[in-house]
Amino acid sequence: MKNLCIAILGATGAVGTEMLNALNERGIPCDSLRLLAAPVEAGKKILFRDRELTVEGASENSFQGVDILLVAAANEISERFSPLAVQQGAIVIDNSSAYRLDPKVPLVVPEVNPQDIETHSGIIANPNCSTIIAMVAVNPLYRRHRVRRMTVSTYQAVSGAGIRGLQELERQVAAYLRGEALEHETFQHQIAFNVIPHIESFLENGYTKEEMKMHNEGRKILHDDQLTVTCTCARVPVFRSHSEAIQLMFDEEVDVEEARELLRTAPGVKLMDDPAHNVYPMPVDTSNQDLVYVGRIRRDLADRHMLNLWCCGDQIRKGAAVNAIQITQLVIQKYFA
Repeated sequence: MKNLCIAILGATGAVGTEMLNALNERGIPCDSLRLLAAPVEAGKKILFRDRELTVEGASENSFQGVDILLVAAANEISERFSPLAVQQGAIVIDNSSAYRLDPKVPLVVPEVNPQDIETHSGIIANPNCSTIIAMVAVNPLYRRHRVRRMTVSTYQAVSGAGIRGLQELERQVAAYLRGEALEHETFQHQIAFNVIPHIESFLENGYTKEEMKMHNEGRKILHDDQLTVTCTCARVPVFRSHSEAIQLMFDEEVDVEEARELLRTAPGVKLMDDPAHNVYPMPVDTSNQDLVYVGRIRRDLADRHMLNLWCCGDQIRKGAAVNAIQITQLVIQKYFA
């Protein structure tokens, strides 16, 4: 195998940190690892595999000799640096939304469409966290019985808004217990003991950008322009791990027990579906691990062609960092083995 040089752009953030963890946990071979971040972070020391690495300030010249660049930074940072990295010979795996809907850029969930990495022109995009979680849960059913329509409600943890979201919930809970006023900056309203049906900006059709990601990205990942995904996204006062209620309409009637068996053996899925014994997916159980838990599988009361299910997944790990590292594994096997 070629001596690999991997770089992480945005290495000091929440997703970048989890990428480092996943690189180590999955034993990804890298003879050289470069940690890139904003210039203000330059000089920071990070321990990786018993080596102390020094964070470098990202610049136009940071990508010489890099084989794989993992981007854990904002859209504008990716738009600035990813094309430069490709020009300098790197394959870019981008966690931002900058290139997700670019027709020349594959959008990949390894459990769903791993073959799409072969269509890349230098950049491979990581889907939105809620889309990844939904696709892992839905794909086994979709492949056996084509899905015509999905109706999804997401209950998204505050960590989806980064460290500021976590800190705001912590501050508000502490203020509430002290009987003080609850101030908000990161979210549009108080998040402690509240639910906010508003993630990202609203569009002219009444949906938010976050809600349309599920529709647009889901169709691209499944290569199905006929699929309709109607989504409502809410922010909930949970620290980590997103939850989703999903209704699926199929072309034909689908047996509930068959659906359970398909999910029981599906890659990336853990079936948690025994309501009689209080067994079902919950954010507290799915945090800090990489599987999507699926349960509450039941036939819809209005239409026998519909099934309903509930799923949860860690949006920082499987919904972002780990999905990118799984793509990295595919890239290494395909191009560097």
